[in-house]
Order: sequence, then structure tokens, then C-alpha cells
Amino acid sequence: MQYTHIVPARFCSRPNRFIAEVELPDGSRERVHVKNTGRCRELLVPGARIYLEGAAHPARKTRFDLVAVEKGSRLINMDAQAPNRVFGEWARTGGFVPGLALLRPETAWGSSRFDFYWEAEERRGFVEVKGVTLEEDGAVLFPDAPTERGVKHVEELMACREEGYEATLFFVVQMENVKWLAPNDRTHPAFGAAVRRAAAAGVKILAHTCCVRPDALELSGPVPVRLDPENEC
Repeated sequence: MQYTHIVPARFCSRPNRFIAEVELPDGSRERVHVKNTGRCRELLVPGARIYLEGAAHPARKTRFDLVAVEKGSRLINMDAQAPNRVFGEWARTGGFVPGLALLRPETAWGSSRFDFYWEAEERRGFVEVKGVTLEEDGAVLFPDAPTERGVKHVEELMACREEGYEATLFFVVQMENVKWLAPNDRTHPAFGAAVRRAAAAGVKILAHTCCVRPDALELSGPVPVRLDPENEC
């Protein structure tokens, strides 16, 4: 996926989940929209180099969206809408399931709604996508804040599997060169427990890194998922 009209800037502060104050290249300060409502405390630190995309609608209150940030030598995409978009692009080119005949976003099933429903010959399945931005010592963790909604999604995937569908929890790691992904049990142990139950019930737990540039994001290679601290899955 491509971004347009990228502008580098420096992060100053975050008055609320949706707004950041930044310093533009000409030294002026401006409020911009943050395309991620997560905490991102380890990313959005004063002075961090960030990248903004010019808003498509000139009448908007904020002229820019904050889409990426540098953390040391890493460039991390922070756009919460990007994971679904890059997964969809990748899946439609055959990266997810061979012979894909249908990939439908935002599909209801019972009382649930999943990010994607897919069909390939006799196979049918659902996918829930999660974006990952939290990195510690080369490993990545999800979530960065408690997510009861995330637990519900995992439980719903298990219900789909019981009904005979294939079910996948797919983590889009919005950075490159990481060792593995693991549930963040320190932040939300219930999510980690749900993911482990889901894996035992036949839900596929997958993670892929991304090639990240200030103006683009592309799904790249798989990364190991550690469900147990002592073992890789």
C-alpha cells in the first residue's frame, strides 16, 4: 500500500489518543491526527522522528495523519488501518491460500464480524487481523494495552472452527527484522490464554513482518510465533 504527500516531522506531545502535536520541517508546530488509538508510549516520545501523510480532504480540522515513527534504527508503521489493507493485497495475489476464489472483508457470521471471509475450492474460512507495533529487544508483543475485544475475536474464531470453518488469527508486524511474536501476558494475560486455547482448538496463529518505508507498507516474510516462553510454534 502506498501513501502520498509524506512529510517528515518531530513528535512533541500527545494531548489525547487522536491528536499529536508535532514540529514541521520549517519549525512551526501543528496538531495532526494519530491513526492509532493504542498507547504507543515507547514510540511516541518527545523528539522522535515521525512521518505524516497529507490529508485527502482539505476541509478537515487536521491537515496531516501520523503514519510512521522511527524507534532507533527501526521504522515502524503506526497506521491502525494498514494491517487489513496489506493483508488484503497480499491474500489477493495468492500469498495466503492457493486458488483463492473469494476474499470478502468485514463479514458477519452469527453475532460476530470478522475482518475477512475467504473461499478456495472446497475450503472456507475466516481471518481476524491484528496490527503489531510493540517491540522489545528484537521481539514483538501483542497487545500493547488490555483488549477485551481482542479476546472476544479469538473466542469467536474458535466457534467458527467448531462449525467446520478454517480460522486464522493473523498478526501483521508493522516493522522488519524481528525475532518472534508472542502474546503480551504481562499486559493482558487473558488474551494470551485465549490464543493458546485457540491454537489447541485448531485456529491457525500466523505472523508476518512488513517492509516499511515512509511512503509504503508491504507484507513480507513470516515470523515465528511463541505461545509458550520455552517453545516456538
